[in-house]
Amino acid sequence: MEDRLILMGVIGKPHGVRGQVRVHAYGEEPDLLSQHVLVDAKGRHFALDWAHDNVAWISTVTGATRSRITDRDIAARLTNVELFLPRSVLPETEEEEFYLADLIGLNAQDEQGQVLGKISNVLDYGAGASLELTPGGLLIPFTRACVPVVKLADGYVVVNPPLEIEAKDDMANTEEPSL
Repeated sequence: MEDRLILMGVIGKPHGVRGQVRVHAYGEEPDLLSQHVLVDAKGRHFALDWAHDNVAWISTVTGATRSRITDRDIAARLTNVELFLPRSVLPETEEEEFYLADLIGLNAQDEQGQVLGKISNVLDYGAGASLELTPGGLLIPFTRACVPVVKLADGYVVVNPPLEIEAKDDMANTEEPSL
């Protein structure tokens, strides 16, 4: 599997006047962010040193040089910058565990083995993850009921679209009621 970049956190608002920022860390191990050089979507490299709770010092990294940001205005310009790590530096998963990013590119098939599409994206807006399938953009809630089987090594998941999705498809094939 290629070494994808995995979103591990987002820089929040500045904290204080000396360049500290709040960092919203994703995952169970926030300390992982301070153990590696992080990269943003523009290819810039950062290092993070936790000060306390979700507050950190951020340094820019160029080669072997780290330059700590000590100015609130410079830190404020980093608000909403997403921080990524290569998949290879993340801890290995246990059986029945996986990173959501590992699902992207897998085939999605029904229980009879018919391929319904490929997982093109995993979306999570806070109420639980959904798998986006292409072609068509079909969204499947990532729950055990809707995705009962995940076979990373074999390259597929089994999906059971909820009744609401099937009903929506059926409604598209009916005429609108006359008023």
